[in-house]
Amino acid sequence: MDLTAERQQQIVSRSQLLAAGFDDMYLYRQTRRGRWLRVLPATYSLVTGVLTDEQRRIAAALYAGADAQLTGLAALAWYGFRYSPRAEQLQLIVPHQARRASAGFVVVSRALSLDRYARDADLYRVCSPARAVVDAARGLRDLRTVRAILAESVQRGYADLHRLDDEIVRARRSRTALVRQAFREVVAGTRSAPEAEFRECLAGSRILPQIHWNPPLWLPDGTRLPTPDGYLEEEAVALEVESQEYHFAPADWARTMDRHNELSRHGILVLHFTPAQIRREPARVRRMVEDAYRSRQGFGARCQVLTGAAC
Repeated sequence: MDLTAERQQQIVSRSQLLAAGFDDMYLYRQTRRGRWLRVLPATYSLVTGVLTDEQRRIAAALYAGADAQLTGLAALAWYGFRYSPRAEQLQLIVPHQARRASAGFVVVSRALSLDRYARDADLYRVCSPARAVVDAARGLRDLRTVRAILAESVQRGYADLHRLDDEIVRARRSRTALVRQAFREVVAGTRSAPEAEFRECLAGSRILPQIHWNPPLWLPDGTRLPTPDGYLEEEAVALEVESQEYHFAPADWARTMDRHNELSRHGILVLHFTPAQIRREPARVRRMVEDAYRSRQGFGARCQVLTGAAC
C-alpha cells in the first residue's frame, strides 16, 4: 500500500485499501479522527490539507473509473493553456453504459464515444486538445473566452483545424453555437480573440472599405513586409491589435517597434489598439480608423505596396 500511495500522491481508493487488508471500520475511524480525508465517494487522501491540482485529477480518475477521460477546462489546464479560465470542477467523460454519477468536484458526463486520441498521463487519461477545447466551449457562455481558447489551440499548435472541425461535427448541435462561430472566424484568418472583436468593431462602419485581414504585403521588387492584423490597401493604413502581455519582454517590444518602423518607412500609417480599448471604446476605435481612412485616401498608390492577392 505504501508504494501505491506514494505513486498516487497519497490518494487511494476504497478498493485499494480493502485489498491491502484494511476494513471499512478502520477507514471510518481514520477519517473521523482527521488523519485521512474522504475527498470523493470511496476515495481517500492519506494526508490532510488542501489537495493539489494533480491530486484532484488522480482522485477524480480513481472515482470515475479506469475508462474515464479528463476533458474540458480541466484538460486545458493540464495542457497549459494560457487563456483558459480555471474551473473548480473537473469534467470527465465515461462510456455511455457506465453508471458513475457526478460527485463533489467531479462532473461525470456519459459519452457515446470516448476520445481515441486521448493521451496517457500514467494515472489517468486526458482527452486530446481538440476534444477538450470543444467540450470546454460547450460549457461556456462567453464568446470572448471561447474565441480565446480556440484561437490559442491553433496558434500554439495544440490542434489543427481539421481535428477541431471533426470534434465540432461529432458534438452536432448540442451547445456548439459559440464554438462554431469562433471556428468560422479562425478559418477566415482570425488569429486571436481580440482580433475577432476588432473585426466586429470595424464591421459596423458605413465608411470603411474592405479591410484585408492578416494579408501578406510585398514591395514591387518582391521584398516581403511584416504582416499587419488589418490593412486598408488604397489608403496604406495598417491596423494592429497589441496585447500588453505580449510586450512584457523587452525583446518582444523591440520586435513590435521593428515591425512598425519597417511598415512606416514605406509610407504606411500604422495604428495600434489594445484589446481593452477595443472592448471598452469600440465607437472611438472605429472613429479613429475612419478618420485615418479619410485623411489617407490615395496614399496607397504612392506607397507601391502590393497585397498578396495583387501580386
